[in-house]
Amino acid sequence: MLKALIALTFLTMLASLAAGAGFLLRDHGNSRRLLTSLKLRVSMAGLLILLLGYGFYIGDLA
Repeated sequence: MLKALIALTFLTMLASLAAGAGFLLRDHGNSRRLLTSLKLRVSMAGLLILLLGYGFYIGDLA
């Protein structure tokens, strides 16, 4: 279950990265969608770090 959550979080980060690149190219940086994509990516990175730390702490990822 934990490994699936880690994979889902990583895939969400990749999707947010692709969406942010698309927003940057289409909107030329004039919209808030790029900022929203960045916020989502940063929060997912934080969640990924927490999940990895938890996984190593309980010994599931060791």
